[in-house]
Amino acid sequence: MRVESRFVPEQSNPERGGWLFAYTVRISNQSGTTVQLISRHWVITDANGETEEVRGPGVVGAQPVLRPGETFEYTSACPLGTAFGTMHGTYQMVTDAGEQFDAEIAAFSLSTPYGLN
Repeated sequence: MRVESRFVPEQSNPERGGWLFAYTVRISNQSGTTVQLISRHWVITDANGETEEVRGPGVVGAQPVLRPGETFEYTSACPLGTAFGTMHGTYQMVTDAGEQFDAEIAAFSLSTPYGLN
């Protein structure tokens, strides 16, 4: 799994305490079995230590099925009340045999370039 984030200045309003960050996630099935992404759980923490949890079915309206070797990529966004923060979480997955497991998404940063605020 690979995640890249970026600041979206054209949709941010720092004067009013609003920063928007886009993130792109690339999920690759490196196992020998077909899996499906069922739901997501994100933990978003801003620079003040305030935490928000987001849970829901699938990602960007999809519950992708990945056969061995297949990849799924999507882009979404996260508003923050501070110029930087972090996200981490899990995807709840199920194999074609019905076995459920969590795929961990390591923490990644959401930050403005050059410390802009």
